[in-house]
Amino acid sequence: MTKIAAIETKGLGIGYLLKGGKRKVVHDDLNLQLVSGEVTCLLGLNGAGKSTLLRTLCGFQPPLGGEIRLMGKPLSGYSQASFSLTVGVVLTEKTNAGGITVYELVSLGRHPYTGFFGQLRKQDRVVIEQSLEAVGIAHKAGNYVSELSDGERQKAMIAKALAQQCPIILLDEPTAFLDVTSRIETMVLLHRLAVEQGKAILLSTHDLDLAIQMGDCLWLQEKNRPMACGIPEDLIMSGAFESFFGKEGIVFDPATGKLNTEVPTSPIGVEGDYLVSYWVGNALIRNGYRPSPVKEGQLNVTCKGPHELIAAFPDGSCKELRTVAELTALVGVLDRC
Repeated sequence: MTKIAAIETKGLGIGYLLKGGKRKVVHDDLNLQLVSGEVTCLLGLNGAGKSTLLRTLCGFQPPLGGEIRLMGKPLSGYSQASFSLTVGVVLTEKTNAGGITVYELVSLGRHPYTGFFGQLRKQDRVVIEQSLEAVGIAHKAGNYVSELSDGERQKAMIAKALAQQCPIILLDEPTAFLDVTSRIETMVLLHRLAVEQGKAILLSTHDLDLAIQMGDCLWLQEKNRPMACGIPEDLIMSGAFESFFGKEGIVFDPATGKLNTEVPTSPIGVEGDYLVSYWVGNALIRNGYRPSPVKEGQLNVTCKGPHELIAAFPDGSCKELRTVAELTALVGVLDRC
């Protein structure tokens, strides 16, 4: 499927118009592309302007300058009706539509097609049912929205956006109220919809791990500096994450893709089974050590299996360990020596 620039900005300025004609600029000179068939994650600390950017791209607040084009056409050239056929918006607030059924909620996505009286035709019902199936809650169609879990409610809102049959979907922190499993399910769902239906999906999130894992493209946003855009791996290896998210006492560790209180500097060599080595490294970092390649003159750990770890000391002696807990106890003793 050919990927096109579903949203493109040139020299975009975002912010607020204040009393007396003054302007509060949050960002300016933004040159961005949101591509069809991809999930783009907008990341930034609180106050970075993520919601301001989303509201501007949605047309909910005017840009302070520059240009926004949707599907090659200026945003200013869209009527409310034509915009509703182009962009689906899912906001972070919990919906208060508890008194209607899931089917009725999703059917609201057909409003741009049903006219003044909102009469559903056969084709509208087909689209609603397909949207419910796509997000995996067709079995909840007759339930009231108030009966849904937070994860199911978010799926219903995404189904409503799908029922609009828009090429673009914008979501403001869609995983904000969800538990770990539901956050993963939601991100997997959005990525599948982007790939299978060619949607251009932009979502803001604070979930760094999931954004790195599931985002095809990331937009890193911070006040008073240019945005960094690219695939997660390129941004990590270029040092962009350290620059954007590193604060006093908090650093981004490119070796793990996580934020830590500090990057450990004391090395312990780790080799062997990939899965076991990863979690051994995770435990070492938590205990103030940096996993590194095996070399002479340092403690090295060979991971033969989840219950077979061999610690080799600089003096040539070895110790067999059965669990990661035994290893962390060992390095704790070394730390006190």
